[in-house]
Amino acid sequence: MTPEQKHNLERLFNPRHMAVIGGRDAAVPIGECDRIGFAGEIWPVNPKRETLGGRRCFASIADLPEAPDAAFVAVPASAAPDVIRQLAERGAGGAVCYTAGFGEAGNEAAEAALVEAAGAMALVGPNCYGLINYVGKVALWPFAHGGACPGYGAAIITQSGMLSSDLTMSQRSVPFAYMVSAGNQAALGLEAYVDFLAEKPEVRAIGLHIEGLKDIRRFSDAALKALELNKPIVVLKTGTSKIGAQLTINHTGSLSGTDDLYRALFDRLGIIQVSNPADLLETLKFLCICGIPKGRKVMGFTCSGGGATMLADYGEPLGLDFPAPRPDTAQALASRLPAIATVSNPLDYTTPIWGLPDRVKSVMDAALDGSHDVAVLVQDYPLPGLDESKQAYLNDAAAFLQATGARNVPAAICSTLPENVDADTRAFLVANNVAPMQGIHETLDAVANAAWFGARRSEILGNLPKCLLPAPPGPAIQRRQIDEWTGKQELRAAGLDVPPARLVTPADAVRAADALGFPLALKMNSADLAHKTEAGAVRLGLQNADEVAEAIARMHDDVQRARPDAVSDRFILERMIEPPLAELLVSIRRDPQFGLAMTLASGGVFVELIGDAETLLLPASEADILAALTRLKIAPLLDGFRGRPAADRHQLARSLSALARYAETQSDRIDDVEINPLFILPDRVCAVDVLMHCRG
Repeated sequence: MTPEQKHNLERLFNPRHMAVIGGRDAAVPIGECDRIGFAGEIWPVNPKRETLGGRRCFASIADLPEAPDAAFVAVPASAAPDVIRQLAERGAGGAVCYTAGFGEAGNEAAEAALVEAAGAMALVGPNCYGLINYVGKVALWPFAHGGACPGYGAAIITQSGMLSSDLTMSQRSVPFAYMVSAGNQAALGLEAYVDFLAEKPEVRAIGLHIEGLKDIRRFSDAALKALELNKPIVVLKTGTSKIGAQLTINHTGSLSGTDDLYRALFDRLGIIQVSNPADLLETLKFLCICGIPKGRKVMGFTCSGGGATMLADYGEPLGLDFPAPRPDTAQALASRLPAIATVSNPLDYTTPIWGLPDRVKSVMDAALDGSHDVAVLVQDYPLPGLDESKQAYLNDAAAFLQATGARNVPAAICSTLPENVDADTRAFLVANNVAPMQGIHETLDAVANAAWFGARRSEILGNLPKCLLPAPPGPAIQRRQIDEWTGKQELRAAGLDVPPARLVTPADAVRAADALGFPLALKMNSADLAHKTEAGAVRLGLQNADEVAEAIARMHDDVQRARPDAVSDRFILERMIEPPLAELLVSIRRDPQFGLAMTLASGGVFVELIGDAETLLLPASEADILAALTRLKIAPLLDGFRGRPAADRHQLARSLSALARYAETQSDRIDDVEINPLFILPDRVCAVDVLMHCRG
């Protein structure tokens, strides 16, 4: 954004006055501004009406008392560009274009005209709901909205208008600061809102609903800015299925992209990814109220053995740690708990002291001995009208918030079932800086997400990622395959180990075989053979010169039958490599949006069997590569599984880094590289098979 655009965006979000332009649809934002408590002037514009939303209409934008800071435009698509142009010429700060029928409907020319008409004016949409500023009490919004703000909260930006409306209506007491429905993002992409809202002190976390991104580099810059400002981003990415991807194109005109590339991008930028709207809201709620925990050590409190077990059962796979009480802590707890209680973490403090705040607080004071990063109390409140026992729950809640507050431990009270905590209780907890979390699974997901962010942020700030490599400009160029011998020589020059080999003709094959030593592998070397095995172009385990000569003759005939267009008189003789500790499939490919991406996957028969893969966007550090290797399901094979030797992970990471640097330096020429398999041996790694394509 230019300084002028940023100034206009500020005017749009915090207007002194606003214009609403249109008919029935334009009347709704007037009522929504009245509902939220907007104190500025609202000027309806409609030449055919005397009043709109209880206010006198102006016949035209030119008749307005002055240039409005903000405008809500709800006119037919054919008229929208001219209305936006009039607002820009009048000097308006920004406009929400609620009108649809632009890029999402295939009308790119009209959308381009809209952007041109806006100039430096801040334009939200088109095809969007608009924005709500809960802090400044502004609602440029076309439907009734919910949500509340205690003076701070989450800024949520979505590409779906209805989802943003649904989120405001949620009964989860998430503190909201801002809500933006970005629509087609014709002028302002998601990254512009992230960049702008991350600077707001009242914004404690940012929530994103992403169908597709249009500018990966700008988004990365904005996300890293938010990371540096310690504003966690939580993303719900939709359009990951084949059907979902197509629906995304039809909905907002933006491509959803490939799911593994988005996951790699989010990990690279320290962005928390969730899978559903409930987890989005619960994670944002925890972050906004509790902040970012220092680690993953949790103290769990329940008044039920079942609740304690559920905490432990679900928390453990998430990597949350429920540390057992220290000996001195255990002794203190034993002296304060009823005889039927068991000293543990999670701790069931049992019903004999339930509702007795002094007894419960004493237990909690003893348990919170400085060993924990987060405290969680499980409570399911009674239904409205069944209030006889509610005070007992509130007594325990008060004890919990006093104990955690005295020790400055981030604290959450969670219900087993999401619906089992009423609005009054949620409001009481928010007012006392305790997160009212809804659902044990949702709570522990949120805690794990927040802890992951804290650790990942430290890693990233210690080694900021380099800018992603852009895809080469211009139209797509035809790809051509490089023969395996040439590809391996290039990788050898780049620092990767390949098997000892010779490129031979049938006439000199026997002499070369004797020089290499047996056993040997034989492959026909042809730029037209991508899959040699299917064409009969591979023989393994050749033990002597006679077998080599026979294999060459038979291979020529087999390929002649299967792929006559690919027959070559050049063959690769390679020394067979000893059985590896593990096999990797390693690929580097080019994406028009994301640039170069490296995928590490279980090699051999495991590729399709277990779906074990990790993707990194390039450039990537050796630390990032090591972390990706650790996340693979076959990682135990690298550590000396069942008495076998351990691999040198650092050497493996160095070899993969060399491959990545090769692809980066050759990015204008090389389109993709696949090594399958890459043998991982105790003392080295070796690229056994290579498939490579270049551009042009």
